[in-house]
Amino acid sequence: MSGLLVGGLLSPAAAGSAAEAATSDAAFLQALLDAEAALARAQAAVGVAPQEAAAAVTDAARDAARFDLRDIALRARDGGNPVIPLVADLTAAVPESAAPYVHRGATSQDIMDTATMLVSARTLDLILTDLTRTADATARLAAAHRDTPMPGRTLTQHAVPTTFGLKAAGWRSLTLDARDRVRAVRDALPVQLGGAAGTLAAIGVYGEGGGEGAGDGCPALRVLAAYADQLALREPALPWHTLRTPVADLAAALAFAAGALGKAGADVLTLSRTEIAEVSEGSGGGSSAMPHKANPVRATLVVAAARRAPGLAGTLLGSLVAEDERPAGAWHAEWEPLRELLRLVGGAAHAAAELMEGLRAHPDAMREHLGLTGGLIVSERLAAELAPLLGRARAKAVLTEAARRTRTEGRTLAEVLADEPALKDLDLAGLTDPAHYTGSAGALTDRALERR
Repeated sequence: MSGLLVGGLLSPAAAGSAAEAATSDAAFLQALLDAEAALARAQAAVGVAPQEAAAAVTDAARDAARFDLRDIALRARDGGNPVIPLVADLTAAVPESAAPYVHRGATSQDIMDTATMLVSARTLDLILTDLTRTADATARLAAAHRDTPMPGRTLTQHAVPTTFGLKAAGWRSLTLDARDRVRAVRDALPVQLGGAAGTLAAIGVYGEGGGEGAGDGCPALRVLAAYADQLALREPALPWHTLRTPVADLAAALAFAAGALGKAGADVLTLSRTEIAEVSEGSGGGSSAMPHKANPVRATLVVAAARRAPGLAGTLLGSLVAEDERPAGAWHAEWEPLRELLRLVGGAAHAAAELMEGLRAHPDAMREHLGLTGGLIVSERLAAELAPLLGRARAKAVLTEAARRTRTEGRTLAEVLADEPALKDLDLAGLTDPAHYTGSAGALTDRALERR
């Protein structure tokens, strides 16, 4: 295999995924060709180019395999982007009569930005499918474990009891937040068409000398509307060569999605530790040296993506600072980080869906861990229960001493409190049972599951 090929060796989360294929060099080349073909069709649709020419350009652009991708990449060095050599090759591939209508009125950034939006749209559709799968799987977990008690942990320590259902409902809530943000960005992705400096001047000139109907209204804006329609993308109010809101929104939505999935992955990594083992992946990964291990590989891949995503998003947000009407370097700096971010989140969303669909909860381990502190995990409840009986200050003093004795004497909190005469009539065993102190976890889980 050629050393020039990128086989995903260092990207296990994305390797082999649909997102990897959707963002490949071949996919980008096809998107560039699709953008060029749509531009020709748009001009034909409003009567400023012959239908025959548009059909010829579309036919020549139908299959990226007809073009030498590597040769285009190498020749792109001369102009700083791959559109320039591609236009030359596409022009050579159409009949002479159609050649003047290839790339007519556009600038390289128009085609590159539009192709990037096409690739993004196609990849976001895949991500949305996997986010929905993840949300559905976490909903099933939340419903099945609505009342499964487990330790709630704050700053790494046992705090008060919660339920696994509420934790899974939280994962689902974040996933749905990510889905909604990604969907909103997907629906808003625009075409780019502005010409050399964002004025659509060349499109207007060709429109003035075009065919029948060309003079109706503003021909350049009609071409813009038709261009968006051809590609099923949004028509922008203005050319956005240096107004990079679409890319910034993409960066923010993708980074959020990575982080949202990463939170769930981080929880799984913690809860699947050998000494905790409250959850486990359905099919863990192996170790090269330790045959006994079943590593939480999918959670690991999700968390790795979440750690990388903010840096990539930062580069894209930095490109908002774009000088003049078309910048040098700012939009060029977006291509690779955006592709990597799409791949990362695409791979992470797919891994998260597999993770949650196969995740196994272990209620017995959760219940056992609730007893590790001998009942101290419900000291908050005891403070509220004893205050009316003993007074707030006395209740606090009794519980503080009881907690000390529970830790040092190896007895449960209920046993220690039984030594206090004023508490002899209380059901201390019931009051200190962690399973009886999960608050409104069940109701909160139900409410979270109502969201669609």
